[in-house]
Amino acid sequence: MRVVIAEDSAILREGLAQLLTIRGHEVAATVVDAPALLAAVTTERPDVAIVDIRLPPTHTDEGLRAAIRLRREAPGVGVLIFSQYVETSFAAELLAGGSDGVGYLLKERVVHLDEFVEALTRVAAGGTALDPEVVTQLFGASRRRDQLDALTPREREVLGLMAQGRTNTAIAAALSVTDRAVEKHVANIFMKFALPPSEADHRRVLAVLRYLHG
Repeated sequence: MRVVIAEDSAILREGLAQLLTIRGHEVAATVVDAPALLAAVTTERPDVAIVDIRLPPTHTDEGLRAAIRLRREAPGVGVLIFSQYVETSFAAELLAGGSDGVGYLLKERVVHLDEFVEALTRVAAGGTALDPEVVTQLFGASRRRDQLDALTPREREVLGLMAQGRTNTAIAAALSVTDRAVEKHVANIFMKFALPPSEADHRRVLAVLRYLHG
């Protein structure tokens, strides 16, 4: 394989390069930021790129954004996200065009080097390598979106006002409906969010949290 590595940690970057070289693969370039990654892929045309999510300058999501761009502009290059974090929104976008030639592994969960190289080889060949934890979190994010999609427009309005901290009476006044109507909408929200009565949890707060996360 010809490999490009985008990783801002010098120890991990050079360690990966040595690991792959020892095993007979060619490391075409090692870079520390997203612009250098895009340039290296354009110049070197590797089989696969190993990309960390959080790259300079902001160390937020530059790597994942670059990976999404690579999927669009260099579809023949496999992309393996290798990170400590699961970014569900961008990960879903990364997989939106199909799972061929895509991988997402979590650094702390790779315990055998052979498994890592095998996953990288699979991605380079057009296959898929996803950590089970990534799949679990993607499924959870998708389920939250599905729950929000299940709400009626009026229920969304009610939940939006709940997120502002308004009481049922204040919500009723804002929407020009009765308190009873608001109570019914709130009950429907709890039901669709699968939030049964509980002494330990405040359902209103939990519903608002799901609304904000969604």
